[in-house]
Amino acid sequence: MYAPIVARTAARATARRDIIGEVLSRRGFSSSQIVRSGDHGHHPEGPYHNLPFKVHNRRIPFVIPFSIFFLVPFLTPFGMAALAISRM
Repeated sequence: MYAPIVARTAARATARRDIIGEVLSRRGFSSSQIVRSGDHGHHPEGPYHNLPFKVHNRRIPFVIPFSIFFLVPFLTPFGMAALAISRM
């Protein structure tokens, strides 16, 4: 009863795999001299240089905005529950 359905599904999967293999093998990848050099032109190397914000040499220590960012959403439900209980 299910044999034709399984056979059709397997045939489709095999056909898709063959098509994907042909497309990927035909594609020619190329890169520029800058990319091959590994420098990429302007990015400094090392820890903390891949972050979109400064961690060192800040006026405000990093731990303060980090703590606020994560503690406020975490503590909000507890504060709302305490407020609701105190109004009872």
